[in-house]
Amino acid sequence: GIYSRLKWPSGISDAWEYYAGFQVITSDLTTDIGQSNGGTDVENMSNCLWSAPNQYLANPWNQQYKLIFDANSAIYYLSQMSILTDAEKAQFTSEARFLRALGYLDLTEEFGPVILKTDQDVASPDFESKPVTTSVEDLDKFIIADLEYAAENLPINYNEHTIYPTTDVGRASKGGALSLLMRLYLRERNWQKVLDVTSQIMGLNEYELYPSYAGLFKESNVWCQENMFNAMANNLVDGVEIMNHFGPVNNSVVTDRWGWLGVSWYFYNQMEDGDDRKQMFFIDYDGTDGLKYIQPIPGQPIAPDGTNYMPYAYTKKYADPEGSTTYYDGHGFPIMRYAEVLLSKAEALNELNGPTSESIDLINQVKGRSHATLLGDASGFTKETLRDAILLERGFEFFFECKRRADLIRMGKYETITNAFLTAIGKEPTIQMPRDLYFSYPQKQMDLNPNLSNTGRRP
Repeated sequence: GIYSRLKWPSGISDAWEYYAGFQVITSDLTTDIGQSNGGTDVENMSNCLWSAPNQYLANPWNQQYKLIFDANSAIYYLSQMSILTDAEKAQFTSEARFLRALGYLDLTEEFGPVILKTDQDVASPDFESKPVTTSVEDLDKFIIADLEYAAENLPINYNEHTIYPTTDVGRASKGGALSLLMRLYLRERNWQKVLDVTSQIMGLNEYELYPSYAGLFKESNVWCQENMFNAMANNLVDGVEIMNHFGPVNNSVVTDRWGWLGVSWYFYNQMEDGDDRKQMFFIDYDGTDGLKYIQPIPGQPIAPDGTNYMPYAYTKKYADPEGSTTYYDGHGFPIMRYAEVLLSKAEALNELNGPTSESIDLINQVKGRSHATLLGDASGFTKETLRDAILLERGFEFFFECKRRADLIRMGKYETITNAFLTAIGKEPTIQMPRDLYFSYPQKQMDLNPNLSNTGRRP
């Protein structure tokens, strides 16, 4: 039940919230990577014109707190159950605390100081309270405690597990908990902790890069050696709408899709032609309407006869041509995978020691998998230029995996890179730091609780 919050509503229904697609809006569409022409609120996010009433600020807040509430309820009631063994309580509580930590990680990344609710609030709820926010520093301590508990008590994998009778791929694991700790320490720029945790993960000998980037995202590949934690789906019993959101319009193979979210041509054109990741797009196809769908031709604002300009590049990452042909699909959404461990360790090494052969090798492992041009010797980089190379590599590797905004902020490039993109596409360069370090609190939440205020943020 808690896991299902990651792609709500659950079951065979219109699952589209949180990691079933909408998390991409806050994390990628508010940067140089993503675009949408799917309606006023989502276009405002895409053009970095958000404000407190925008529904795509209300949506993540709601879904993340629902995840946290379900986890808190489970943690509280598990402690009351005498029928469970200590091992069962530790296992189930660890999964719940892992999921609670993920909810708070996402909340604090997007909104900064938020309201801390724990399992003790389940025991004695106060529905009339107007709680104040907790600082990010204190929330980070809470998240770390949850993840350290989870990492200590969760198994490395679920092969022949004593509690679950089958191999339950997709459940929280020791490596998954450590990967969220890595993500938190990365955000804090605690480079030594990042290095320590990534070394722990690699020492588990549980993960490696999947041989091909395209194969990694096939709908049939529900779990593999690179996955550390996914939001799982199954088109027969627990389908999602990811393919509808990302799939190309009027395509004869991936049919009846909306093209609602796409990668900007600005970002797509930065990828080198030989990179396998650049092949993960529908960029030139014959439409079911008789038109040929192409990238806009520079200097030619009107599409030639018989063609249709695509507003952005439709990705195959979540619109597998060999995947579901039904309205609902079974794509898993990668929340943490091993490629991020390699690039995070490279970043930590660079920040601590400057460019080294070890950090270059870690980056090249990821680039090499996709046949991208490898980085040269460490002597050809400074700390600053290698940081830029890592940022670009993370963009190519993790587009639409909810990493970009956090990466740009962490590396001090959110304002310059996003504003350069907005200017290039003829939009107003609106990003101002530190004002836009966090999003506006949702208007409906401020109406309910006057202790939430957007002073210093966008109104």
